[in-house]
Amino acid sequence: MVYTGPGDVTLGRSRSRSHSSHGSRTPSLHQPGLSRRSSLSAGHPQGLKQVDTSKIGVPIVTPRKERPGHVRSLTGSYFPAQKGVVTMEDEWPIGDEKTWKTALKDMEFDHEDEQKVANTVVRHVTTSLARQAYNIDAIAAYQATALSVRDRLLERWNETALHHTKKAPKRIYYLSIEWLIGRSLDNAVLNLGMRNTYENATQKLGFNFEDLLNEERDAGLGNGGLGRLAACYIDSMATLNIPGWGYGLRYNYGIFKQLISSTGEQLEAPDPWLDRENPWEIARLDVAYPIRFYGRVENIPNSDKAVWSGGMECLAVAYDTPIPGFNTKNCANIRLWSAKPVQGFDLNSFNAGNYEASVAASSEVENITRVLYPNDNMYAGKKLRIMQQYLWVSGSLQDILRRFTKLDLPWTALPDYVCIQMNDTHPTLAIPELMRILIDEEELSYETAWKITTKVFAYTNHTVLPEALERWQLDLFETLLPRHLQIIYRINYDFMQAVAKRWPGDMDRMRRMSIIEEGTPKYVRMAYLAIVGSFKVNGVAELHSQLLQATIFRDFVEFKGRDFFTNVTNGITPRRWLLQCNPQLAALITHTLGNDHWLTHLKTLKQLLPMSENEEFRKAFTSIKMENKQRLADLVEAELGITLDIESIFMTQIKRLHEYKRQTLNLFAVIYRYLRIKKASPEERKKIAKHTAIFAGKAAPGYYVAKLVIRLINNVARVVNSDPDVGDLLKVVFIPDYSVSIAEVLVPASDVSVQISTAGTEASGTSNMKLALNGALLLGTVDGANVEIAEDAGEDQSFLFGHLTEQVEGVRFTNSYQPTPLEQRSSELAEVFKAVESGTFGEGNTYEPLLKTVYEHDYYLVSNDFGSYLAAEKLMDECYANNRTEWTKKSILTAFNMGDFSSDRSVQDYADGIWSVEPCEVPNGDNL
Repeated sequence: MVYTGPGDVTLGRSRSRSHSSHGSRTPSLHQPGLSRRSSLSAGHPQGLKQVDTSKIGVPIVTPRKERPGHVRSLTGSYFPAQKGVVTMEDEWPIGDEKTWKTALKDMEFDHEDEQKVANTVVRHVTTSLARQAYNIDAIAAYQATALSVRDRLLERWNETALHHTKKAPKRIYYLSIEWLIGRSLDNAVLNLGMRNTYENATQKLGFNFEDLLNEERDAGLGNGGLGRLAACYIDSMATLNIPGWGYGLRYNYGIFKQLISSTGEQLEAPDPWLDRENPWEIARLDVAYPIRFYGRVENIPNSDKAVWSGGMECLAVAYDTPIPGFNTKNCANIRLWSAKPVQGFDLNSFNAGNYEASVAASSEVENITRVLYPNDNMYAGKKLRIMQQYLWVSGSLQDILRRFTKLDLPWTALPDYVCIQMNDTHPTLAIPELMRILIDEEELSYETAWKITTKVFAYTNHTVLPEALERWQLDLFETLLPRHLQIIYRINYDFMQAVAKRWPGDMDRMRRMSIIEEGTPKYVRMAYLAIVGSFKVNGVAELHSQLLQATIFRDFVEFKGRDFFTNVTNGITPRRWLLQCNPQLAALITHTLGNDHWLTHLKTLKQLLPMSENEEFRKAFTSIKMENKQRLADLVEAELGITLDIESIFMTQIKRLHEYKRQTLNLFAVIYRYLRIKKASPEERKKIAKHTAIFAGKAAPGYYVAKLVIRLINNVARVVNSDPDVGDLLKVVFIPDYSVSIAEVLVPASDVSVQISTAGTEASGTSNMKLALNGALLLGTVDGANVEIAEDAGEDQSFLFGHLTEQVEGVRFTNSYQPTPLEQRSSELAEVFKAVESGTFGEGNTYEPLLKTVYEHDYYLVSNDFGSYLAAEKLMDECYANNRTEWTKKSILTAFNMGDFSSDRSVQDYADGIWSVEPCEVPNGDNL
């Protein structure tokens, strides 16, 4: 069986057939010189011939009638036109059937057999790693264990691929530039139902399983909520048996490793997460697609077609990561692309002594997937980001379409079998790329290609901030992607015609809605292109979706209609964010309910709401929380040298640094509390609630103000934590290099979830969901998913504060055009600023640019909300200090009302309301 990846299995004895124009992908017009075969065998089947140098760079276009007919083979391609039915022939596809089946049978074993599991680990120790019992360390033991687990994943992966090939269901392809999957070992054994087996087996081999888990590095494939959401969704797709894949980029160094200098500043170092072999990925070096940049475009007369040639050519090479579902045999896949040169080494330059030139082309190509989010404060960074996005979407589309063409169906059937969900605007280039392929390579008319394209794509928006909507300078497209710019111009021309027909003479509306933003320079508005080229647009929380329709996309709502826009509130997977990160609470839930059905039906937790009145249950719940706080305290002391009092309130704000997320508001309140402690008498200090303020998150390398916030947090921590007057009343912790694995320790230990973005700025948030599911009470604004969390948990369980969304614009106007001194807006905050400026936390002038954002304009209402934030904190303190039983009840009610925030619910909403995709479950025994 030839196998180029899951989903690529094909059935039937090899034989030729008559040509079908829709049965196979035609050779690429924009990549005539690229082939997976040897250039000699591909270009000169009769032997070596003289090269005509005048033809170099000129596209070779084979007339369609001369192209070879599609060959039906045992390894890959027969599907009848009738959906869901495949004829299985009696013949075994290759070799001796008995030999194959005996070998496959020999691979099977009882997954609860600890000795059999130990055997597979030892086999990988001795063969895959070439080690022995005498020279194996913890790293090697982790790698061998991971490879053993991967074997189990691949069994399910192969069965899923074969089953989906047989059934030919409609598939969902989730395009996300980030995949923040964290560590894989623990999640994999839990989803496989083999956690105890592997733990006992490795224990017998002399290793503590928890130690092996700690040897794994977090995958450097994401940075924030966007990537973590994608990871939760692919887990839920597999668990719900939704036939789907994820597509992304394989970054060599992730975003960066965050270090903190002696002055408290964020420093960025490379994150070489691939320095060790990644046991979870499968290199598909044979799955490589040609990608072009730069070049020239020749339009073909009397046709919509064009030939794009010349420029720089490279390859998108596939790396696969299997993602197992929970309590199912289905296994999903994330296919990541790595940029590789067509020819990585120029021997002639090397032999001439020009060593740098010999690898220059290779370096330029490999830079494309070297780092996540290259700094785009400069032109070169913007250019590299577009190159990343195009390589990713082009490789993904070529892969998706190759799979579709095996169905032997016309292109007009593509939307019946393929749905592509764009996770934010980063994959929007997929729209003109699909148009280019259908028009230039498959010879469809523009009108037909557009009808197909607009039925394939759906777009998820993740921001309500106009300045955060992605847009790129038009001259970048002219240089890098000239053919795509032509297509975008055509899309925009037709769209503007439709707008003008609807609203004749409304030039201002046309200017507002145009995909091309006029001016100097001109820009391509990617969000507008995503809307125009999609069949559905969704927001990620009820409030967010309402704001989208009322503000930044209002014109498009009037044009497309309200039904075009919808809402799918974000969710998190309870397998990782409760079962894996808080196993004791998960065990308490399972014991009390009598089963673990809740792991796939999270709303079942509502059955536990009455347990808030059960004293024994409250004691168990509190004990688990305190153990989790102690685990975090031990880690902080060991890593940072800060001693925490677990009786204090652990207040956690964990998210990337941005002004709208308002880490400043939290930090300024910490400083205010510090100043109040310093002023208080010994008797007064006894009445002050103990606080531990925990911050974690990265700032973009070019985001100066956000990096100043990190510096101030660390310097406040240095002063507060060493002040003998303060003692255990207040501790401040900044945990560097925030990651999924760190979150898995922070989330179960938190008492309070700090979610304080300016109302109307946070699309949804997911850390609020993770923290709430683990019993942290919400201290937040009426923003994003906070609204729905407070509604479900009950507002009595939450501490809400701040101006509401509808009030924000009025306050901003006053701050900018009718400003009042800071002392009048907030005397408490003015006191905090004086302390910062006086040098209490280091040189005061260092923070002048940060304080200036509040002194002048205060766009994010830090001063306007400061008083109500302090008031909400006071209510919270009183509850924690005076009525711990009531606090525990609130915590239980919060946790067990979070059933609606499962990513399983989110994915099911997508499947039903947007994708129109049905489950395709792998039955037991579906194998070769």
